[in-house]
Amino acid sequence: MKNSIIFQNIPCTLVTGFLGAGKTTVINQLLATKPNDERWALLINEFGRIGIDGALLASSQDNDLEQKNIAIREVSGGCICCTSQLPLQIAISRLLSDHHPQRLLIEPTGLAHPRELILQLSASHWQTALQMNTVMTVLSGEQWQHIKYRDHDGFQAHVRDADVLIINRYTQLDTSEKQALVEWIAKLNSHVKIIWTASGLTASETIDSSDVHSSDKFVANKLVADAYSSTLNDQLNKPSSIISNQRKVSIAHPQKSLIGLQSQANSLAAAPSSSSSTDETEAQTSADNDLPYRYHEEQQDFQLAGWRLPAHYMLNADDLQNWLLALPNWQRIKGVVHTSDGWMQINFNPGSLTTKTINPQTDSRLEIILQLDVAVDTNAVDTATEKTETEHDAKASLALIDWEDCDRELMAMVI
Repeated sequence: MKNSIIFQNIPCTLVTGFLGAGKTTVINQLLATKPNDERWALLINEFGRIGIDGALLASSQDNDLEQKNIAIREVSGGCICCTSQLPLQIAISRLLSDHHPQRLLIEPTGLAHPRELILQLSASHWQTALQMNTVMTVLSGEQWQHIKYRDHDGFQAHVRDADVLIINRYTQLDTSEKQALVEWIAKLNSHVKIIWTASGLTASETIDSSDVHSSDKFVANKLVADAYSSTLNDQLNKPSSIISNQRKVSIAHPQKSLIGLQSQANSLAAAPSSSSSTDETEAQTSADNDLPYRYHEEQQDFQLAGWRLPAHYMLNADDLQNWLLALPNWQRIKGVVHTSDGWMQINFNPGSLTTKTINPQTDSRLEIILQLDVAVDTNAVDTATEKTETEHDAKASLALIDWEDCDRELMAMVI
């Protein structure tokens, strides 16, 4: 019998955050600090069936992951924070045994409840294998401004179970709003450390190198950015008090961890009916054999849809963007697509529309998440009756989506 490899105290960091908060950006910033001689691994959990986040990260790293000693494994088709621990155990075990990383980063889906994952990683069989460091949670100041986010338990849950809260997209907040945000955070988690991203300080500023004052500002901004990067990197080696406390509870009361793994009624999204895959190739075998491929499904408050198309399909770039942005109540749009403007990385959320030219891929991938039950800002309506009718109309508009029509519309963009 082949002897199993025993892993001990591999530093592990969770990077959590609500859908579209900016987790991928933070992970890229962490990867940028990786020493050249270290092997790192990243486990990405995607709620949809089509793995895209791995491709987004790979393109951000110039497709040079192997040379940079970075291994990525995706778990697609559902949430690893479900009632069964098996998908998580298999995914981590394969990643460790195949790549022998010196550090592990885990990015759960933004639709998950982080408490479930923390409970799983507090189990006894991980306590010697993984050294659980700071739980980093990314929060979008732009999302927080909307009551439908800040009053939702699924959005709040990420703040409650964070050691460090990284706040980005906050330039539109004035001083009083920032103070209100800090007070809101303190009510949910009085012990969390807050880090304001450097991008929030510099994103809107342009530098004219011929201007002495601009040059001074560039130096100042670089110092701020370097300080932020150093602060972020420091969190990788700090132990997680959230997970440490939970591990103590799990040892003292082992049955509690089993109870905690049950899906919570207030969770933003329940575990999907389809089982999670521990290997992205397993999840997409049928799609690889029969492209183009499309799926759609409903998960509690959301509808998910995704497409995989052969690499030689070229879509009109302008028509594609206009079509995507016209979809009703979309919350997230991700993709790597062959377009008339070249291969493009698409990363849209309601507060940020980002496209980037990337190297050619093996196929095109596109995934969208639409919100069914749209909460209405109380400032926009006066009575409960009006709110109910508005929400009903929003759900009805999504119910009328004909996915076959969407297929035809998308295929009509192929040049």
